[in-house]
Amino acid sequence: MKKKKIYDGKIIGLSVYDLTIRGRKIKREIIEHRGAAAILAIDKNQKVILVKQHRFPIGYVLEIPAGTLEKGERAKSCAIREFQEETGYKAKKMTHFLAYYPSVGYNTEMIHCFLATDLEKASDLQLDTDEIMSVIKIDLKKLLRMIKAGKIKDSKTICAVLTYAAKNKLY
Repeated sequence: MKKKKIYDGKIIGLSVYDLTIRGRKIKREIIEHRGAAAILAIDKNQKVILVKQHRFPIGYVLEIPAGTLEKGERAKSCAIREFQEETGYKAKKMTHFLAYYPSVGYNTEMIHCFLATDLEKASDLQLDTDEIMSVIKIDLKKLLRMIKAGKIKDSKTICAVLTYAAKNKLY
């Protein structure tokens, strides 16, 4: 296998791989990403904490809080850090319940989803200079209806909410 690094940015890298599989020569362009942690935070009233975030080039997107792992950072540490930075909340309980590849075939990113419960407001938002977002709470059942109606387009939100709902027999 031969690898040629094309780009090495802050969040992603791009490499071209020349490899042989079953005797066939194959070329693959792969986006390399450290991975991310996403947080499905549900309060005692069954409200989900979401962020309305500007995602260029799409525009504003309603999604669960999430962020990229720092070099060497564990997924749970990232989830705890990102949840407080993006929402101002802390969770007394943070449980891993799902990991998936959002774009298998050309991207190495794996998203680790955590369930955050026993929530308390701890601080103001601590956003990076390029983050534009606000916090919104939505009833879990309303969020499920929004997903079913196609109003939520973010894959991590859809995967986390539907997996949680299926495990808890909510639909």
